[in-house]
Amino acid sequence: MDTKPLSPSSAEPEPPVADDAKLAASSSSPESLPASPLLPESSSLSTTGTRREFPLRDVFLGAKGMYPGTRWLVYLAMGFVIFQLEGWLVLSLRSHVSVLWWRMMIEASMMLAAILPGFVMARIENRPFGDFGLPARRAFGRNFWVGTLWGIGSLSVLMLALRGVGAFEFGALVLHGARIWKFAAFYAVLFLLTGFFEDFLMRGYSQWVLSRGMNFWPAAALLSALFGYIHGGNPGEAKTGLVAAGMIGFFLCLTLRRTGDLWWAIGFHMAWDWGESYLYSVPDSGAILPGHLINSSLHGPEWLTGGSVGPEGSYLVFVVIGALWVLFDRAYPGVKYGVSGTPPPSPLSIRIIGLAGNSRQIFGLKGVKGKILTTKELWSLLRTIVRSNQ
Repeated sequence: MDTKPLSPSSAEPEPPVADDAKLAASSSSPESLPASPLLPESSSLSTTGTRREFPLRDVFLGAKGMYPGTRWLVYLAMGFVIFQLEGWLVLSLRSHVSVLWWRMMIEASMMLAAILPGFVMARIENRPFGDFGLPARRAFGRNFWVGTLWGIGSLSVLMLALRGVGAFEFGALVLHGARIWKFAAFYAVLFLLTGFFEDFLMRGYSQWVLSRGMNFWPAAALLSALFGYIHGGNPGEAKTGLVAAGMIGFFLCLTLRRTGDLWWAIGFHMAWDWGESYLYSVPDSGAILPGHLINSSLHGPEWLTGGSVGPEGSYLVFVVIGALWVLFDRAYPGVKYGVSGTPPPSPLSIRIIGLAGNSRQIFGLKGVKGKILTTKELWSLLRTIVRSNQ
């Protein structure tokens, strides 16, 4: 972006400027205005010497500051550091807690490592944190509970289909009495943390910032492929399960775009995982957890049952995902999410401050305290004001 003042036209000489206006204009030149909070002052101009000294500068920085990919890497780096610090703090508790409670602590740590950097990036982006998919005013509201119903309902359709073709048996109850409710509540909280972690990491700030560089759906495709890939670290996972995880992630991107936030997706995610691990007691991404409700079993060819992956590895899951996409598209036809709202100030923008008393009156800027203008817009405004005050 051009940061130089507009030069007067050679065909039409500049009219004389009043003393007060000259003083006001000179006091508001770029040298006297505060630098942008998003970048150091020296980064507003590019020089050959700077490029030689920092050869990778143009890879990460552009005319408007850090590229979206750079900001994403900053977010991921902060999350990694936070998770390492959390691991160091809770490591001493490892020998004092059960396997399930240790998993709960790990899920909570990963959730915080994904969400806390989002608050930092919200300050850097000059955006409310809710723009990244978790507006507090909608917390655990209608979208969350509707998503929960869709999650448990769609999984039940899949399990009943497997039962219908003889690939799934319910078996007998394993838990009794208060233990039924105890483990039901425990796994609901556990998978709620999982939903917060995975959905905000992959469809929260990451989706928001990458959408600014490559638009919504390319970013959604990239992050969904990454979402499927990282499931490869789960024990017992297979290629079919990785593809299914990526496609479910892509579907959850649709729910983000159509509902405007992540609450629907988090409710769906929690209910789906809760239903697999606890209610139907089948492998979830290759893992069978203790404290499940029934002694169920899967038998038949792996393409049907999913093998060690569980129902997410069954070919039938792709039919369910396709049906989910069609039904959701019809139930939620309007787009409520996007990055086309009021953009944050450019790193080369200038916040008008200190224009008090006579200065604001001279500029005619009463009532615009804190307004954000780019450098070019500011110089254009100053020229117009100076001319109008002749």
